[in-house]
Parts: sequence; structure tokens; C-alpha cells
Amino acid sequence: MPLSLRRLATAAAAALICGGALAAGPDKALLDAARAAQPAVVQSLKDMVTIESGSANIQGLTRMADYTSQRLQAMGAKVERLSMTTSAAPMVKATFTGTGKRKILLIGHMDTVYPAGILASQPIREDGNRLYGPGIADDKGGLAVILHSLEILKAQGWKDYAQITVLLNPDEEIGSQGSGETIAAHGALHDFVLSCEPNVAKSVAKSESLLLAAAGTATATMQVKGRASHAGAAPELGRNALLELAYQMQQTRDVAKSVPGSQMNWTQAKAAGPLNQIPETATAVGDVRITASGAAQKLQTALQEKVNGSHLVPETQTTVAMEEGRPAFVADARSKELAARAQQIYAEMDGRPLNLIPGTGGGTDAGFAGRSGKAVVLESFGLSGFGYHARDEYVELDSIVPRLYLMTRILQEIGKN
Repeated sequence: MPLSLRRLATAAAAALICGGALAAGPDKALLDAARAAQPAVVQSLKDMVTIESGSANIQGLTRMADYTSQRLQAMGAKVERLSMTTSAAPMVKATFTGTGKRKILLIGHMDTVYPAGILASQPIREDGNRLYGPGIADDKGGLAVILHSLEILKAQGWKDYAQITVLLNPDEEIGSQGSGETIAAHGALHDFVLSCEPNVAKSVAKSESLLLAAAGTATATMQVKGRASHAGAAPELGRNALLELAYQMQQTRDVAKSVPGSQMNWTQAKAAGPLNQIPETATAVGDVRITASGAAQKLQTALQEKVNGSHLVPETQTTVAMEEGRPAFVADARSKELAARAQQIYAEMDGRPLNLIPGTGGGTDAGFAGRSGKAVVLESFGLSGFGYHARDEYVELDSIVPRLYLMTRILQEIGKN
């Protein structure tokens, strides 16, 4: 074989192995439908961002529940409101019944991190390939992908599934304390879970992506007990809990580095009592991220041992508590196989790449959804964007068509298999 042909053959084999450029051509009907849907997706994004829905904004979250419920009902879903003990805002559950074999769960969240009134200083605006707005990527872009992908498939008469459940929660940004167990229970009842958090903008990561792992979350609380006394007349009689807390925070700041699968940062600290009193109690709270089973409890043990080892202020007592929150999400072999199929689907569109990100320190409800180990779980089917939780959050408009195509095609593939 001539050298040039040999190189061509080698390149072709590599592309096939990677699920890359030599994949079959696109499903023209789906791709055309995705292209036709783009203006409606943009309008849906604007409609949803106009509804300010911070995690504490019950009125806004209720409006988001109304909006998504109406859209899902119009497609023929049975829609329910699931109440939560931690919030007056409801979860939205929509169920579609088909004629196939697989049960598929689509998850996203209606809440954002932004306060009421944010649109006055950060209005919706379009600039080139970017559409800006508070919460537009995280996670209203994900909700738009769910709504419009289902509309496309309904228009094509696709029913190759036993059940599709859409589950939207109002508290993801504050840890999903009220919805996490519901998500976990539903995950255990389904064969596949596609989570629709955003993927990182191409302006940052060069290509669109899916996510293979995300950290679990926990909260570390350090409490110091000292002795109160008058700060002016008799400070020497007190045992300053705030000084001891500062010392213990300093000496424990790197403890997580010795506990595999853990990361911790002290993020809040306060002392109780009036200004003219040596503080008797002081408390620090730390953000903990977990990527290994059992790491949270191991970290708690290590922190307690460290604070027991030395003190700055005598006759003070320091205790460390650990409260675990959202579980870690780690793609298993089945999820990675589905991700490889997603790469092949992406390659159908002009051979474009789909990056598989190994992991992130951010938490995701995919951890709850996959906790039972039953479902095949994959994350980040939302639109490409950036600036989450910050000023000038945006989505990339040219990600709309490929993300709709990916979602519709992969749902079809799940139905076939």
C-alpha cells in the first residue's frame, strides 16, 4: 500500500475508533427540525429568563412551574405538582407513556442563584453568538432543550419508550435538600437518566461536551466553646472562642489534602455575643466536595484529630461535625458507553467533536439520580454557556441545533436498544 494511502487508512481507522468524522450522516428530518426550532428556543429562553426564579423566590418558582407545566401538558403529558417540606415551591413531574420498553428520566432545575430584581441590572441581551440573562445557562437552557426536544419527537410521532418522566426541581442551587430523595427514588425506577445542566461554552472549552463525573457535597461545621467575660473590665477571665476558631481554621485548612477524594474550604465564620464581650462561642462553616465513597467521614475524623492536637487559647473545646448533602456522580461503564454513542451522534453533524469532561468540582443532581446504581446516568445535555452564578451569564446560540439534535437522537437510540 502506498504511504499516502496507508496514512489515509490509519486516519480513517482512528476516526472510527474515536466515534469521529467518519460516522454516518445525520438524520435529516431531526436535524431540519432542530434548525427550524431555533427561533422558538430563543423565545423560550427569553420567556423563562424573564421569570426571576431565585431559590428563595417562591412567586417566581411557582410561575416557572406554571410555565413548564403548561408546555408539558400541551404535549400530552400527565403533569403533577410534588410538594416539598423544605419549600413552598413545587417540583414539576410530567409523565409520557409510549409503546416501547425503556423508562427514561429527564431532569433539570427551575431555580437560579440570582436575587429578585436582577433583570434591572442584568437585562436579557443578545450580542453576536451570545444570549445573556441571569440563569439562562444554568439551567433554563437545559429546560429549553427538554421542552423543544420532546416537541420535535412528538411532531414526528416517536413513541419508542415505555415511559418518559420529566422531573424539574426548585432547589438545586441550594443543595436539593427538599428534592434530592425524590430524584433518587425516581432514578431507581428508570433505565436511563439524562441530566440537563449546561455544558461549558466553546469560547472556554473549544468544543461542546458531556460530563462524566461531578463532586458530591458536604458541609463541615467547626464549633469552639470558650468562656465569656467583659471585654473591657476583665478580658483575662475570658477564653476567646473567636481567636481559637481562627487558629483552628488556619491549622486545618489543608487537612483535606491528606484525605483522598475530598476537598474543603472554610467559607463562613462568626462569633456570638455583644461587641463588649469576649466571645464564648464561635462557629466556622466549610464547603466540602467529595469524589470518593466514605471520604466525608474520613475527613471529619481527620479534622477532629487535628483540632485535638493543639490549642491557641487554653480551656477551649473544639468540635467538628460533617453533614453530607448531594452524592457524587461518577459515570460507570454503561454511562461511558452511552457517552461514546453520543460522540458518534455528534460526529454525524459534519464530524464535529463532543468532548467528554472527566470531572468537575461542582455538584449535580445526577448524583441523586444515580445513587441506586440502577439507571444509566449521563450529565450536561443543556446548552453551551458560561458565567454561571456570576454577572453576564450567557448561552451560545450556535449550540442550540446540535444540542437538540443530540437529545432527540440519543432518545431514539435508547428506545431502539
